[in-house]
Amino acid sequence: MTRVVRFHQHGGPEVLRIEDIDLPLPGPGEVQIRVKALGLNRAEALLRAGSYIETPTLPSGLGLEAAGVIETIGEGVTELAAGDAVSIIPPRSMVRWPAYGELVTFPAGLVVKHPPSLDWQSAAAIWMPYLTAYGALIEIAGLRAEDFIIITAASSSVGLAAIQIANGIGATAIAVTRTSAKKQALLDAGAAEVVVLAEEDLAARLKEIAGPQGVRVVFDPIGGPIFEPLTAAMSKGGILIEYGGLSREPTPFPLPAVLGKTLTLRGYLVHEITGDHAKLEAAKTFVLEGLETGTLKPIIGRTFAFDQIVEAHRYLESNDQFGKIVVTV
Repeated sequence: MTRVVRFHQHGGPEVLRIEDIDLPLPGPGEVQIRVKALGLNRAEALLRAGSYIETPTLPSGLGLEAAGVIETIGEGVTELAAGDAVSIIPPRSMVRWPAYGELVTFPAGLVVKHPPSLDWQSAAAIWMPYLTAYGALIEIAGLRAEDFIIITAASSSVGLAAIQIANGIGATAIAVTRTSAKKQALLDAGAAEVVVLAEEDLAARLKEIAGPQGVRVVFDPIGGPIFEPLTAAMSKGGILIEYGGLSREPTPFPLPAVLGKTLTLRGYLVHEITGDHAKLEAAKTFVLEGLETGTLKPIIGRTFAFDQIVEAHRYLESNDQFGKIVVTV
């Protein structure tokens, strides 16, 4: 028997329960991991609330990121062994492969031996942020040193990962945040400029920063009304990569800017990287090298204990965090 987090109905954080279940031994090509830490993601709150792209059969587990020690390996697994310190690549389905548990089972292909210099909390905060940012900035946008890049929701773990990747390439990272509460922290985290939505005119400020050449790359998980000022600030032939939809307001299609500047508006999911073996291997190499050199370094916003999973989800939905929320097991 092992303790896992499940929900029997959709709703707020209070529907999460810690339950004892009988976890089968790993099957062929699988490994079982004794979890030391979990990384929380917005997608998990959406699944719990019933508004995610995946529809679970209830009761359902959840969770996309974890780090721990391999306890048991299944038949055919040769590159991993019991005792290895590992972290998990987010699976396509967290319903099929949930990470919230003291002991979890995952396909060996989604398990990575992380650098020994990382502690458990940092190891649990690697793959969703950095793979998401890598796929958008490197694989799709082909970010260059001379580029300006706008990063909205910049204080999220993905936003901070994007700032670090942009800085590693030499691009100019413009962070966009709701209030001035996180402005200094974003500057300290490497943003070249910070625009505060509640206090500044977004279009005017972006034009002031980027000048007449404009911004070639926009990385946004929000959508909604900011599409118009974002595209107004973009350069000819620029690309806006949308990887979320957090705004509850309609998202206008900025036709004049799209036509006049021949812009690309591109929807993106991290599955484009994790579901392609060659792209995933390139991404893993990029991230692991960045972690080794210190160019990439996970920023942990706050840590909760496993028994505080409800409180951790409440904090996730408060939007008060700066960086990754981690749960220790």
